[in-house]
Amino acid sequence: MNSKIKILVTGGAGYIGSHVVKALGERGYQVLTYDNLSYGCRDSVLYGDLVVADLADKEKLRRVFEEFKPDAVIHFAASIVVPESVREPIKYYRNNFCNTLNLIEACIEQGVKNFLFSSSAAVYGIPEKSPVDETASLAPINPYGRTKAMVEHLLADLSQAEDFRYVSLRYFNVAGADISGRLGQRRPDATHLITLAVKTALGKRPFLEIYGTDYPTRDGTCIRDYIHVDDLAEAHLLALEYLIQNGKSDIFNCGYGHGYSVREVVDATKRVSGVDFKVIETTRREGDPPELVADNRKIKNTLCWMPKYDDIQYIVKTALEWERKLPR
Repeated sequence: MNSKIKILVTGGAGYIGSHVVKALGERGYQVLTYDNLSYGCRDSVLYGDLVVADLADKEKLRRVFEEFKPDAVIHFAASIVVPESVREPIKYYRNNFCNTLNLIEACIEQGVKNFLFSSSAAVYGIPEKSPVDETASLAPINPYGRTKAMVEHLLADLSQAEDFRYVSLRYFNVAGADISGRLGQRRPDATHLITLAVKTALGKRPFLEIYGTDYPTRDGTCIRDYIHVDDLAEAHLLALEYLIQNGKSDIFNCGYGHGYSVREVVDATKRVSGVDFKVIETTRREGDPPELVADNRKIKNTLCWMPKYDDIQYIVKTALEWERKLPR
């Protein structure tokens, strides 16, 4: 059945997008990746064809829709570095909101009614409670989070006005690499803790910084919910099936429901790598919530999502094995 279902994936050459394209291809979907390769890599697209183009190019987007005729769109393409969003807000509003609007307009014009959106726990800002569930107020504290929240508002309004259904997946801290070793995080400017930790363990960085050791947590460092990228890819496939089977528009947290502190991640990386790398403790970064953990009951109950890789050492191990393959 899936061989007749066509999925357009924007940003499918990037870290998370490429894992989802791989999962779609393995399940027999027809996949077309649309990516400007500003951060993605051509050889990360393991299934289907690749169109190298920008979402700002409305004419190219229209032609791709007319020729490919997708049944659904999965939208990953975005700028994602929080500190950069503070320095360059116009870039983030243009890319994350205006270009998403171009994509959604193309969906409406071409009659594509199923839309899967890559959102973020950044829409919650500093939540009042943890774990945080999907009913919590949206209170983003940086331009990146605000652009994601704006798209969510747009999708909610549109689903009321049109025959258009969406699922928004709010990612927590995505980490690790494809268990077969074919894909992983390739951005040279990646800022994720686990990526930086394994780079330091392999001698690609001189030291790892811990930002803030005086938070009201069990060891004074921030606590985050880390989800393996392959479990996240499976969540996308379940959400896609839900939409194709006429599920109603909805929003789901994507996390494991518990967190690890920065110190715990550092310790796990040292254990897995066997390297006691240098760590420097420094001051807090502005806007870091002490704890950000997903209440994941909704995605488990509604989509029957059953994560397989909820193990911080396994997550670190796959990230380390992938990083070993990359040049210094």
